[in-house]
Amino acid sequence: MRSIITITALLTLLSLSSCVTKKKYQALESELSKAKSDLLSCNEIKDKLTSRLSSCENDLAMSRANLGGKNDQYQQLQAQLKDCQEQRDKQLSAVGDLTVLSKGANENIGKTLAQLQDKDRYIQMLLAAKDKADSINLALAVNLKGALKEGLDDKDVDIKVDKTVVYINLSDKMLYKSGSYTITDKAGAVLSKIASIAASRPEVDVMVEGYTDNNKIKTNCIDDNWDLSVKRATSVVRALQNDYHLDPNKLIAAGRGEYNTLVPNDNPEDMATNRRTRIIFLPRLNQFYDLLDPSKASTKIK
Repeated sequence: MRSIITITALLTLLSLSSCVTKKKYQALESELSKAKSDLLSCNEIKDKLTSRLSSCENDLAMSRANLGGKNDQYQQLQAQLKDCQEQRDKQLSAVGDLTVLSKGANENIGKTLAQLQDKDRYIQMLLAAKDKADSINLALAVNLKGALKEGLDDKDVDIKVDKTVVYINLSDKMLYKSGSYTITDKAGAVLSKIASIAASRPEVDVMVEGYTDNNKIKTNCIDDNWDLSVKRATSVVRALQNDYHLDPNKLIAAGRGEYNTLVPNDNPEDMATNRRTRIIFLPRLNQFYDLLDPSKASTKIK
């Protein structure tokens, strides 16, 4: 009888011991699961920070490249300014050597000096205008890059600054259904962002250029590559106007056909590169013509 009681007690103790061990195991297993989840979150944060760092480095490289070009132009204008100043100093020196001048000669010299001073001021205004244009283009490129990078393949969107304009190359597979000028649903997200940024820039017009590869095309609706490129450009222009309410007075549509290629049409990959739509942000030409008139230039630079 006593042996039975002893065995029963031992079994009870073993059962209790087993329960405690199982609870500890479950607690440890829960802690391990939480640790794995925290590690996964940390890795996601790390990936986002790495991507953001890479984007910042690309923007910095582009800024440095633009700054280098601007410095070269600044040096050229400085050389022109120095030449003008030297001419003015020579004329001043010649005036100092003259002992007798007629009233008419004095008036002519005064006009010449005034013209040189006006030229100095005009060069300074041109320098300021160039700096302003470069800053506007760089800010526009950075804004476009930030707005369009989410959810898009880098091969589908290419943003560049070229002298006085900013442009975006969009792949045909992202914009249109194959072999047509019908815009895809995916293109809407891109075009809406472009329209929003263009609407906030009253000083620029938007030109849409269509390009194709050199594969000949002929359908009931399309005559040739020229026709397809124009229809694609006008499809984008209509979407910007009708769907995203961009002022049509800012819009220009153009077709370039199979010409003005980026690379030779030697293989399917390069042909895909040439099939593109380019959206160009153009400064309005009247603003540049005004810069050539000193009487108007000062009102355009603030």
